[in-house]
Amino acid sequence: MKRTIGTIGVLTSGGDAPGMNAAIRAVVRAAIQRGLRTVGVEHGFTGLLDGCFLDMDLRSVGNILQRGGTILGTSRSPEFMTEEGRLRAADQLRRAGIDALIVIGGEGSFKGAAKLEEECGIPMMGIPATIDNDVYGTDFAIGFDTAVNTAIEAIDRLRDTAESHGRVFFVEVMGRQTGFLALEIGLAGGAMDILVPEFTDDFDHLADLLRDSVGQGRQSSIIVVSEGDKAGGVFQVADQVAKRISIDYRVAILGHIQRGGAPTARDRILGARLGAGAVHGLLHGRSGCMVGEVAERITVTPFPETWQRVKSLDAELVELMRELSG
Repeated sequence: MKRTIGTIGVLTSGGDAPGMNAAIRAVVRAAIQRGLRTVGVEHGFTGLLDGCFLDMDLRSVGNILQRGGTILGTSRSPEFMTEEGRLRAADQLRRAGIDALIVIGGEGSFKGAAKLEEECGIPMMGIPATIDNDVYGTDFAIGFDTAVNTAIEAIDRLRDTAESHGRVFFVEVMGRQTGFLALEIGLAGGAMDILVPEFTDDFDHLADLLRDSVGQGRQSSIIVVSEGDKAGGVFQVADQVAKRISIDYRVAILGHIQRGGAPTARDRILGARLGAGAVHGLLHGRSGCMVGEVAERITVTPFPETWQRVKSLDAELVELMRELSG
């Protein structure tokens, strides 16, 4: 059932991700094509509470596709997670004449959006944007592809110095409590092994891999470690391995460099599809859900499922990584 919507708001929340601007651009342009007013909310939910609104037109989203981060700014707002804060946010939306809100972010952002709709009756749609790629209901979240490519470029550079000095590099990548980033980075970067939160670390096996590698005349190796690994981080992993085999090693933490930079074509296209999809969904009566892409088709997933259901690593990629490791 279609609803009457004259003004759509859009905000970005949580960690920034390359491709967020592509999604913002798509929301604004798709809305304007349908004669709607679009309002940007600056600084995420914090800006929503403070009424930091700006009217957006075609010019305001010109020349932003190639820019990393988010032109609207982002934040995490503890106040918004209180009922009093959400009532204040709803009041700000109504005063600004905003009929529905599109939230671009991750699981935490969707929890806030769901609460706001439930308590205040304002239609909400979500767009997944997180380099962790851990949101259920979409094969890929905006920012993931760029983060993978950024990390691979760094690993290619580290491999040059690793080979020059005959060293092992333990490289920590982001991903919070999931190994989606580590798995694809490790596979594409030719890592000897990857360590992710989803599986128990086998340091004896890793030490054996390194011994066999040295025995075959290979002096340098790359080990990719997810930041959420159960061992407690890349330094603890390196220490455990060094206790089992004498190696010349270095540790590299890629950190927030993975969040920045120009988005890849894949993230720009994904942002465009999901941004337009969110507008179309609202105009056709959808709300309280996230727009995603599954098997290259646009889908919608109710907000609660995005955090209640667990997104699993691609079993085929895991098996391929194990087959090619070493």
